[in-house]
Amino acid sequence: MLKEPQAGGEGCPTLRQAGYAFGGDTGCIAEARDHAGEFLARARAEQGLEVSSRATELTRLVVSELVTNACKYAPGPVLMELGITETAIEVVVWDSDPNAPAARTTDPSRIGRHGLEIVKAVTQMLDVERQAVGKRVSARIALRDTQP
Repeated sequence: MLKEPQAGGEGCPTLRQAGYAFGGDTGCIAEARDHAGEFLARARAEQGLEVSSRATELTRLVVSELVTNACKYAPGPVLMELGITETAIEVVVWDSDPNAPAARTTDPSRIGRHGLEIVKAVTQMLDVERQAVGKRVSARIALRDTQP
């Protein structure tokens, strides 16, 4: 579902916004990644926005990690909202678990559980906000490889 443009991150208006609901099963992770890729492709085609290949792949990665965490740690549905401004892509994921995720200390011998570390490394902003039910995790990714 598309929503009307609203104020986006850093004072930029949101040019396109879409929301998605998933059942919370593991299949929704690939579905969420696909929606993110399609969302960015539409932004390029319909609005002429310059979206780098790197931004597309980072967005798909961030969506994958955030939705994976929601499916793994929170029972029930997962909601995702994507928004795009002239400079950034906003990814928001809601789930039913009120506990904030925490990045672990660096441990090169650890297998897995590096998702939040990766998300923090590739985003301009990562925010976790407790909600009346569950939490809202927001991330911002630069739209282009270098900002003007």
